[in-house]
Amino acid sequence: MAAHPPAGLLRAASDQVLHRCTAVGHRLAATVESLVRRLEQTRRPMTATSYTPSGIAYDGSAPQEGGLPVVFIHAGIADRRMWDPIWGDLAADRTVVRVDLRGFGESTTRPDGGLDHVADVLSTLEHLGVTRCHLVGASFGSGVATEVALTRPDLVQSLLLCPPGGSLLAELTPDLRRFFDAEKAALASGDLDAAVEANVTTWVAGPGRSVSEVEPSVVSAVRLMQRNAFEIADSWGEVDEAELEPPALERLGDLDLPVLVLVGGHDLDTTHDAARRVCAGAPRARRVDWDDVAHLPSMERPVGFAALVRDWTAGEKSSS
Repeated sequence: MAAHPPAGLLRAASDQVLHRCTAVGHRLAATVESLVRRLEQTRRPMTATSYTPSGIAYDGSAPQEGGLPVVFIHAGIADRRMWDPIWGDLAADRTVVRVDLRGFGESTTRPDGGLDHVADVLSTLEHLGVTRCHLVGASFGSGVATEVALTRPDLVQSLLLCPPGGSLLAELTPDLRRFFDAEKAALASGDLDAAVEANVTTWVAGPGRSVSEVEPSVVSAVRLMQRNAFEIADSWGEVDEAELEPPALERLGDLDLPVLVLVGGHDLDTTHDAARRVCAGAPRARRVDWDDVAHLPSMERPVGFAALVRDWTAGEKSSS
């Protein structure tokens, strides 16, 4: 659907014992992470969906003292439910907001004119009375977050791009072309199941892994969210989409704010290229790599991701 998710190998036989120990440690960590994720989901408070006057669905936590709001914008293969595994944790001590971009999740109202995600995010923040915030964007959502920051630099304290995607992708790499071809063929034949699986295989598993190697709850959640997005798009028909001019990729030098780029080792070459471009172009950007995840690090490693968000936003407090 929208743009969206690579690792390493040991060199010498003398390292084999260390490798086995490390592998056991990774498996144990993954098991613990999975258990913690399930515990967090069971204790997560249920929240009723709120809507802006124009039909954008969002959730907001109870306001917390100190610190700026943290606003989450989902990937194009997901909706605001992708933040479920971290929501309860961060909402306990942060003011957090998550939105469904128009055409995803519960933001099903067709636009009167062209589709303008930046305008929808800005109107949502205005509706909530947010005058400055941290933006966290995943894939397609990271492109939207970057465009919001370029459009309203006064509004955005920092950007966390996890990973860069959408309007930040510049290269039609072979792995991205294979995905586009598979998804296009599936949609042309009306096979939504095959189109969903093309997205899951490409972005959730990613190069170098099979779907069976990914936490089943992550796979099932993305299948549900991606299919929902396809069904909304199908019900709408053709809709023009607004594009930032000049494009975000040509204006990275204008991002005079802290930018953190998170990339998974099992992500596509085009995503790694985008991360290099952002880090080279944005004056205050830095990069973090997680070798054991693909395109949705927040879903694969929610405990670590929540800690990353907490540390990042604590270090990027408002200067006002």
